[in-house]
Amino acid sequence: MALVVTTASVPEEERLAYWQDALGRALVPMTVTARGDGPFEGRISTERLGCLRISTIEADAHRLSRTQAHVADAAAPTATAGGCVAVCVQTAGTATLIQDGRRAVVAEGDLVVYDTARPYSLDFPQRFSAHVVHMPRRALGLPVADLRQVTGTAIAAAEGFSALLVNFLTSLTSSVPPCAPAVAARLATGVVDLFAALVDQRSERAAVRERSPGDHHVRRVRDHIDRNLGDPDLSPQTVAAAHHISVRYLHRLFEGEGVTVARLIQQRRLERCAHELARSDAMAPTVSAVAQRWGFANPAHFSRVFRAAYGLSPREWRDARHDLLPTG
Repeated sequence: MALVVTTASVPEEERLAYWQDALGRALVPMTVTARGDGPFEGRISTERLGCLRISTIEADAHRLSRTQAHVADAAAPTATAGGCVAVCVQTAGTATLIQDGRRAVVAEGDLVVYDTARPYSLDFPQRFSAHVVHMPRRALGLPVADLRQVTGTAIAAAEGFSALLVNFLTSLTSSVPPCAPAVAARLATGVVDLFAALVDQRSERAAVRERSPGDHHVRRVRDHIDRNLGDPDLSPQTVAAAHHISVRYLHRLFEGEGVTVARLIQQRRLERCAHELARSDAMAPTVSAVAQRWGFANPAHFSRVFRAAYGLSPREWRDARHDLLPTG
C-alpha cells in the first residue's frame, strides 16, 4: 500500500519545511528551495516493489539540492549501503539536472538518471509531476564507469531501450500491483535488467565513439573475453593464442585501455558474479556455484578479490541484497 503525503492540511508557513522533511523520508535528505511566492503545494506517494522504492511526485515549482554534506551525513543501513541510482520519468513540466559537472534539460516524457551517492540538484521551474524509481546500486551489479555514462543525463523516451524502460516504469508507477513478495521481486528484477540493458547500450555507444578505426582488435578481444568468462583457464596467454597474436602484442593493444587483460578478465567475472548474487530467485545458486560458473576455481581467492572490489564478502553482498526484499 502506498504511503501518501500532502501539504494540503499543513499551515502555509510550514509547508516548505514539511515538504523537505517528507522528501527526505521518502527519497533522500536534501534542501528544498521554493521558486514561487504563493503558498506551496506538493503531494508524494511512495511504495516498495521488491528492492525498488517507487514514488510519484506532484508539486509546485521548487529546487532540490543534495549537497556533499547530505551525502556525508547519510546513514548507511544495510538497505541503502552504497546509495541508490534514481530513474525519473518527467510526466508533466520540465526540469534541469546538474550532477558531475553535467547539465541535463529534461522535457516532458524524458527519462533522467542520477546517483544519490553524489551531490546533485534538480530544478523544477514550474508545477510538475514525475515518477521516480530508486534502485540500490548493489542490486544493479554495474561498474561505476558504466553508470556514469547515464547519470547526470537526460534520455529521450524514443531512444533505444529507454522506450521500453519508460513504458514499463510508467505502467508500474501509475498503479503498483498488489502481489506476493516473489512476484514483486521478479517485477523489480525486470526493471533492473531493463535499466542495465540501457546502460550497456549507452556505454557501448560511448566506447565506439571514442575508439579509432584501428581498435577493432581490442573490440574482438573484449568480445572473446565476455564469451569465455566461465572458462577457468581464460588468461592473456589463451586470449592471445585464440587471436593468433603474441602476448606481448596483446598487452600493447591494451596500453591505452586503462586496464590490463588479466585485470579486465577479473573485473568482468566479478561483475557477472555480483549481478547474479544480487538476484532474488527462489532457487538462487550458492556462492560457490556462482563463482565456479564465472571461472573462479578457488573459492578463497574469489572471496578475497570480491571483497576487495565491492567492500563486502560474496555472502554479505547476497544477504544484503535479499534484505531489501519485502518479507510479507
